[in-house]
Amino acid sequence: MPGVPDPMAPYGVDPVTGQPLSDKTKLVAGLLQIFLGGFGVGRFYTGHTKIAVLQIVVTICTLGFGALWGFIDGIIIIANGGTDAEGRVLR
Repeated sequence: MPGVPDPMAPYGVDPVTGQPLSDKTKLVAGLLQIFLGGFGVGRFYTGHTKIAVLQIVVTICTLGFGALWGFIDGIIIIANGGTDAEGRVLR
């Protein structure tokens, strides 16, 4: 029914797919990845802890050059969006 909020989607639904939207935003996730991606902060924010830990390990093993992965990942998140750990589309 129009005007009645869906308790399963408190932040609305994606107009294209109809999936519920995440409580996380792609702008915050992307900026965290761009500036702190070597530490996996943007991925921790979205709940992807395995990827975040892997980004930390790669950054340490490559003496900091692995932080480029986080920078590129942040740009991709801002441009294309992504999902949180529960599979919901970032707002």
